[in-house]
Amino acid sequence: MNVSAGAHGKPLRAPRPALAHALAASVDFQRYFHWRRARDGDPFLVGFPGFGGGLFTGSPAGARELLRAPLELMVPPLPNPIEPLVGPASLILARDQRHRRDRALLAPAFHRARMTQYAEAIRDSVREEMDGRGAGPPWRPGARIDARTAARAITLRVILGAVLGIESPSRRAEYIAAVMRFLSTFSEPLMLVPSLRRSAFGHSPWDRFLAARDHLDTLLRAEIETRRAACTSGTDILAMLLAARYDDGAALTDDELLDQLRTLVVAGHETTATVLVWALYRLHRHPHALHRLRAELDPDAEPLAALELPYLDAVCSETLRLHPPVPIVLRRLTGPFTLCGVELGAGDTMGIAVPLLHSDPAVWPDAASFRPERFLERHYGPFEFAPYGGGHRRCLGAALADYELHIALATILSRSELALTPRYARGPRPLSVPHNIATGPRAGITFNVLSRPGQNRDLPHSSF
Repeated sequence: MNVSAGAHGKPLRAPRPALAHALAASVDFQRYFHWRRARDGDPFLVGFPGFGGGLFTGSPAGARELLRAPLELMVPPLPNPIEPLVGPASLILARDQRHRRDRALLAPAFHRARMTQYAEAIRDSVREEMDGRGAGPPWRPGARIDARTAARAITLRVILGAVLGIESPSRRAEYIAAVMRFLSTFSEPLMLVPSLRRSAFGHSPWDRFLAARDHLDTLLRAEIETRRAACTSGTDILAMLLAARYDDGAALTDDELLDQLRTLVVAGHETTATVLVWALYRLHRHPHALHRLRAELDPDAEPLAALELPYLDAVCSETLRLHPPVPIVLRRLTGPFTLCGVELGAGDTMGIAVPLLHSDPAVWPDAASFRPERFLERHYGPFEFAPYGGGHRRCLGAALADYELHIALATILSRSELALTPRYARGPRPLSVPHNIATGPRAGITFNVLSRPGQNRDLPHSSF
């Protein structure tokens, strides 16, 4: 990247040594970004070993410039850290006309009006997990729950039903095992350091990842072939994609379908699961917010009613502000562009550091505090609050993610009373690190189950 000065003529310092900076970012992404802004101002340069450098901004003005840049000037950067996960045909990596065509093809499957049909499935998935028919033990008084494991199981069941229409417990268990192995083998070093992606007679971490990906792809290809041969209609996303046609009448090939399905399954559950964990953590570190939210919930209400609750919506938004699951928005330029007064050229990369955008002191007073009330007091624009990205590449599954988060959180809190285990109730906030396509707590956050519906206990007291 050939840039030399910012908006006020201040020289931009390239991070040196790049590997040390990359390691610092991987240890604590948010702290690294805040440190860089405090040291170097806005915008600042960030280097990614094996992927080149980028100019980052965390200001609303910078976000507005980037997200409003001409479409023909911006493409996703390649190589991309998540390409091995989602595949080259993924909508996330599609460029130019191909991105517009594929997004138009996929958009009807994620129209907000369609999301209502998933409401009961989301609630039922939560109940299944809490009843002990999922990844963990029943949520009975005295049980200890790993929130990350539970949240992943909940959202993965939902996305498998929404995308593939899977209802059989045995088939669902087979897919869940394959997806979890696929994600767990794509380690943080493999994602951030491409030079580690080497074979060693079938025994390297890269070999294990490829084997896990091949196994998941075998399941997905069999699903595609079976559905094509059956020529039956359905309401799941795969059925819609099989029936969809481009303007010229062409259909998605099996390889293209495979990459899109893998993208939907991976991106459709990991990001929402991460935010759900953080929401439970933040609420149980702030008893007054938890008490206010419980007072708003009706355990007997239909699941869609959760979408109409103002304080629940504020809690979800505040959690997304503090813990955006995808903390950077990246674009590579195909021609000259100026970001925050810095002249960039074709091939340069620019990005938004979402944690900085969500903590800009001019927009977010007391930004480090968990205070859902701020979302009841005013409306925030798309260049101030962007948990799902923005512009023509805003997350296509944002509506489904919102539905899942609201309904899952409301169901959990309506059916149980939890307390953070001592390590998390009194200790420092867990670090947020990259996990596949999202960032989340380095380790699972654990809770003790205090009671279930109908049992009266005082709310646990804790401090932050």
